[in-house]
Amino acid sequence: MFDPIVYGFPRSTFVNIVRLLLTHKGVSYGFHDLESVMGKPDHLALHPFNRVPILKHGDFTVYETSAIATYVDEAFNGPRLTPQDVRARARMNQWIGAVNSYYYPYMIYHVTHERLVFPELGIASDEKVVAHALPKVDTALRVVERELAHGKDFLLGDQLSIADFYLLPSTFAFSLTAEGQAMYPKFPAFCRWRERMDNLPATQKVRAAVQRLPIGHAREWANSHRPKY
Repeated sequence: MFDPIVYGFPRSTFVNIVRLLLTHKGVSYGFHDLESVMGKPDHLALHPFNRVPILKHGDFTVYETSAIATYVDEAFNGPRLTPQDVRARARMNQWIGAVNSYYYPYMIYHVTHERLVFPELGIASDEKVVAHALPKVDTALRVVERELAHGKDFLLGDQLSIADFYLLPSTFAFSLTAEGQAMYPKFPAFCRWRERMDNLPATQKVRAAVQRLPIGHAREWANSHRPKY
């Protein structure tokens, strides 16, 4: 039996942040697919706010991706992904907050859901949602391009950190949309960072393990929390 166990559904952006971190650190873990029970008592017993991921390690259970990421880096052996320098650590946490607030919402919640997730379920895209998001995605890409444009390998410089793994899944999913494919070539430093991250063994292993099947419970998203413009 595996310990720890990651709970979530396979294509979740935030679930794959946790899977990337564990894999990069060389931690063997189990994955428990909640797709069939999302929003039901079995799921809500693990995460009362109806989200994923959840990590269970022995008798300890924790939810919220940033909390899980910190725990994984501190609780397990493997490459350290949190800088010791207090300012670098603050910068890392700034990036984590930025992904939560400015990258994920517009790349995924707005564009990727409308272009990939909903059409896979036979639900038409809402063009107003996409149009609202694209200028905000452009701003976000300009910010990361400026950060990486001075020869940095990673968001904090030479040191790979939680911040890089935090940003990667949102930028990967957005790359599967026509909008992402049109926008990304305008940001060469960002594209070099993506290539560097894509070539990491952890990235390749996690992506190979994720089946890109339709997200059945996303039908409810179209009614419950689809943006309205």
